[in-house]
Amino acid sequence: IPLTVGGGINTLEDFDRVLKCGADKVSVNSGAIKNPALISDAAKRYGDQCVVLSVDVKRVDGKFTVFAKGGRENTGIDALEWIKRGAESGAGEIVLNSIDTDGVKRGFDLEMLKAVSEIVSIPVIASGGAGNTDDFVTLFKTLPKVDAGLAASIFHFGEVRIDDLKEILYKNGIPVRRKI
Repeated sequence: IPLTVGGGINTLEDFDRVLKCGADKVSVNSGAIKNPALISDAAKRYGDQCVVLSVDVKRVDGKFTVFAKGGRENTGIDALEWIKRGAESGAGEIVLNSIDTDGVKRGFDLEMLKAVSEIVSIPVIASGGAGNTDDFVTLFKTLPKVDAGLAASIFHFGEVRIDDLKEILYKNGIPVRRKI
């Protein structure tokens, strides 16, 4: 299973440390906001397939805005411009966490995900809002450009079993790795 490690990634040395510990990819968020060159520097040194730009986004006055420090600090940065710049700088994937839907369990932020998937050609991973299996089916049927859906609490609390989700996705014609 490919392993992505994030949290506290602020320097190339942090990339180096987690890669040497066995990570396949490194996710960077606030560290890239503080130092945008970190994205291109890491991509040049380790390859863009290794660099995951994680972005916490919330609507502010109707505009998608980047937040830092786990979604607590409004940076004032336009999220679409930031994500496009990150992709152009060498990020190989985008993890888009909608603060507006995170933890609400009413579905992924399809409007935000559509806007992002239309401006980048790298994989986009949806995060924030999954409450049940139908949310994943809706995500992938509505936005086929979105490459993956991320969820946590529904699995941690046993609300959805991973095998059940995979079977439902398969039955809905959505490509998924599953047991044979």
